Amino acid sequence: MAGNVTVEDVFTIFKGRRAGLIKAFTTDAEKFYEQCNPGKEKLCLFGYPNETWEVKPPDETLPPAVPEPIIGINFARDKMQEKEWFSKVAILSDGWLLSLAFCYASAFKFGKSERNKLFQMINDLPTMAEVVTEAGKPAKDMTASASASASAAAPDNSKNRSRGKTSLQLKPPEKALNMFTSYQRRGED
Repeated sequence: MAGNVTVEDVFTIFKGRRAGLIKAFTTDAEKFYEQCNPGKEKLCLFGYPNETWEVKPPDETLPPAVPEPIIGINFARDKMQEKEWFSKVAILSDGWLLSLAFCYASAFKFGKSERNKLFQMINDLPTMAEVVTEAGKPAKDMTASASASASAAAPDNSKNRSRGKTSLQLKPPEKALNMFTSYQRRGED
C-alpha cells in the first residue's frame, strides 16, 4: 500500500492535469496553436494539477524517472492540417498523462487492485483525443465536466531536482506526492 497516498489522490492530480490540457485544446485552442510556433526551440505541452497548461521547452529540473510530455510538438504544426495536428498532440498528451499516473502508482507501491482501480477511474473519462475529435458535441461541455470534478493541487514545498539522478528515489509517500504535484508552472506557489 502507498501509506497516506491513495488512488484517489493520484486520480485527483491526474484529473487536474487533464483538465488543464483540455483547456489548451478547447477554450484556449487559438492561444495554444499560436504558442507552438515551429520557428521556436523544441516545445512541450505541460498540464498542471491546478488545471492550467503551459507550452515551454522540456523541464530541466524534472527528475529523470518522471515521464515528460513529447518534445517538439511545434515542429509538425505547419506540416499538418490544424485539426490533424490538434488530434496528434492530444493523443500524445493522453499517453503522457497515463504514463505519469502509473509511474507514481508504481512509486507509491500500489498493488494490483489499486492499479486496477486507478485504471478504471481513468478509463471512465473520455480521452483528450476523444474530446478534441468529438463530433457534434461542443468541446466546452467536455471541459466543464472534466474541470468540475478536479480539485486544487497540493502546495509546492519541493526544491528543484537535478537531472543528474538516474532513478526515481522512493521517498515517504507525502514527499513523493509533493514531487508529483509540485511539477507545476514556474513561479507558482
